[in-house]
Amino acid sequence: DELVVDRGVAAEDGRIVIADIDGELTVKRLRRTATGWLLQASNPDFADVPIGDNNELHIWGVVTRVLRAV
Repeated sequence: DELVVDRGVAAEDGRIVIADIDGELTVKRLRRTATGWLLQASNPDFADVPIGDNNELHIWGVVTRVLRAV
């Protein structure tokens, strides 16, 4: 699959983002929770990533389209 990413779109709750957390890239859904922010995995084989005060997080962009190979 290929992702189309827009760096001009705001990273808001519910959007799928390309995130650099503590030096590792990931594609996850950004969620606001009662305790803060979470990078939520869509694939059950991968864990959700809570964002804490000690994490370094950079959002590279928001996924706007997914191009799937046929």
